[in-house]
Amino acid sequence: MSVSELQNSGVMWVACGIPVVLVLVQAIVFARKAYQAGPKLGLTQEQMRAGMRSSAITAIGPSVVILSGMLSLLVTMGGPVAWMRLSLIGSVMFESLAAGFGTASVGVELGSEQMNELAYTMGLWTMILCSVGWVIFATISANQMDKIQKRVTGSNPARLAALSAAAVIGAFASFCAQNLVKVNKSSIAVILGGAIMWLMMTICEKKQVKWLRDWGLTIAILGSMIITALLPL
Repeated sequence: MSVSELQNSGVMWVACGIPVVLVLVQAIVFARKAYQAGPKLGLTQEQMRAGMRSSAITAIGPSVVILSGMLSLLVTMGGPVAWMRLSLIGSVMFESLAAGFGTASVGVELGSEQMNELAYTMGLWTMILCSVGWVIFATISANQMDKIQKRVTGSNPARLAALSAAAVIGAFASFCAQNLVKVNKSSIAVILGGAIMWLMMTICEKKQVKWLRDWGLTIAILGSMIITALLPL
């Protein structure tokens, strides 16, 4: 059996499909529980529907980016693995790096013509083992998060909101900074994305265009990607 046949075999599709199904079931259960808890927190049906609609729309942009990255991983690691890994993790950069480190350990470059069963297996195991730490840490620390939250915020909702916002801004800033210093198409995409987002938020506030608040992130991501791809650089 060739590497390509192994990557896209029926066994691989079944093995990779099981965790994806579990994630879908988990998402459905969480969504139902959240919807049932809404009225207990004083939320109206309209507020819950608006929140779900806004979340779904906001997820489109990042999902398209992950899909585009999945195409490159699909070529090197096969359809089943690319589908499974990016359904669970979502970080194209991590998956490609981990797979590359695994194949390099046996002297094979990821995606090269020298790819064999051993290199493919090493790449797959590296992807899996490098993400086990997240699962272990979350399992051990999950029941302590409430105590840590109270110590850090002092049960102050405003302080918690500020810390959460700062964490999100810091995460995005870290990703943006890595691309800005490269001074290439990635830098242009970051600048364009920020400019498009600023323009839409300005219009949203001045003209009260509510739908822009939901679609802003998706438009900014796709707009910057398309414009940058069309630039003759």
